[in-house]
Amino acid sequence: MAEQETVLQYKGHPLMRKENIIYYGSMSDKYIIMMQILDSKEVKGLRVATRVAVQLQQTSPNVSRREKIVKKTEKDGLWAAMDIASIWLGRALNSK
Repeated sequence: MAEQETVLQYKGHPLMRKENIIYYGSMSDKYIIMMQILDSKEVKGLRVATRVAVQLQQTSPNVSRREKIVKKTEKDGLWAAMDIASIWLGRALNSK
């Protein structure tokens, strides 16, 4: 039997991580969030993000790199970054 990969989700949207970048949302949607961990520190033997850049991006391949970024901010910690990411993504996907 083939092993099935479980995709981590947060508030109904997939979360994928590659090194210090976390993608939130689906590439099949019009928008996705990209979070880049800029700084981290060690707390009780674990690396914890202390500064995270957040970008709401269009997924369309027909827009230029500069036009891809719709909104951006920097947050202290992953929790604050995930909070704003879920708000931005929800609003962007629900707008008409």
